[in-house]
Amino acid sequence: MTGRAGVPRVEWPQVCARRLERHALGPVSVDASPADVAGAICGAHAQVLSAAELSLGLRLQGATRTDVRDALWTERSLVKTYGPRGTVHLLPTRDLPMWTGALSAIPSTNQFPDDVRLTAGQTEEVVGAIGQALEDAELTVEELGEAVLAATGTWAGDLVVPAFQEKWPRWRQAITVAAHRGALCFGPNRGRRVTYTNPHRWLPGFRPNRGKTALTKVVRQYLHAYGPATSKQFAQWIGGPPGWAAELFDSLSGELREVEFDGSPAWLAADDKVLPEIEPGGVRLLPYFDAYTVGSHPRKRLFPGRAAERALSRTGQAGTFPVLLVDGTVAGVWHLRRAGRKLDVTVESLHRLGKGRQAELEDEVERVGRILEGTPRLTMGTVTVGGHA
Repeated sequence: MTGRAGVPRVEWPQVCARRLERHALGPVSVDASPADVAGAICGAHAQVLSAAELSLGLRLQGATRTDVRDALWTERSLVKTYGPRGTVHLLPTRDLPMWTGALSAIPSTNQFPDDVRLTAGQTEEVVGAIGQALEDAELTVEELGEAVLAATGTWAGDLVVPAFQEKWPRWRQAITVAAHRGALCFGPNRGRRVTYTNPHRWLPGFRPNRGKTALTKVVRQYLHAYGPATSKQFAQWIGGPPGWAAELFDSLSGELREVEFDGSPAWLAADDKVLPEIEPGGVRLLPYFDAYTVGSHPRKRLFPGRAAERALSRTGQAGTFPVLLVDGTVAGVWHLRRAGRKLDVTVESLHRLGKGRQAELEDEVERVGRILEGTPRLTMGTVTVGGHA
């Protein structure tokens, strides 16, 4: 099917089926490793670590949250760090040179006023101090702060950064920068306290890829998982300025091909011509900030009708609610409450589910229970819990 001037036209069912396959959300989960799946979906959002464990577990054959934790803290094949949009992600450790090269090449958009922000020179000092302090250690944020102040100066400790109901010290503006440059990642929690460490401990000789090389790889991986897509959608996903992303896509025009999708130009990798003819299918329960819902556009197709009102935030942000996915589109929301091994799963469907769909949903709830190593109980009804902040 062709659109304007011979440009191929693709339709939502094709794109939806393609994305489900690329995200391992089809009828059969993938016989792969947590790192393989994290790479395929361009990282699992891990601000809520249990949600990341479920995101990856749902895409793997017979996996549990223990498998994901082992990959992260024992095998070190996953790394927890600040990824796209400056948010916490689980990324394949082997891909860290690509990610740090790409993320550190995004133009800075520091919104703090002059009397709050770090200067370029101060940022370099703090990032250097962070990398050195974490070279052979796992430190809490307080311990890291002491080391940074000792290596830089008292200015780094000025309480000037707005943070919830308090002020953070000036140096903490550079934590994400340090992660994007490969000087910091998360270490195992010390009790309930977060720790940071240096990824060089796990990747001897690690160096970020060159910016353009790394960005090219990330664009290709993004389009493989979420394409067809526009440069504006890529900018929103990775957390960069739209103008910069447009220039990046223009510079890669020889490696991309244009299609018409949802009435507008969009892009795929030039050598990626796979568009399934099968209809998207299946029932899935996706957790908070699952990559499929956060990265997929257009929103009006993924969140049709009432789904947009029920499952998107007031600002249109995706991922703030766990969603019921039916045939690749959002058809409701759900909530899980845990008490020991008991998992109370409430599903609010926006449409009546027939017997077949209900049976698929019950199977999916059982899968959630196995992944989270608990005993689930399904209730159909209204979800009264609000979205994640």
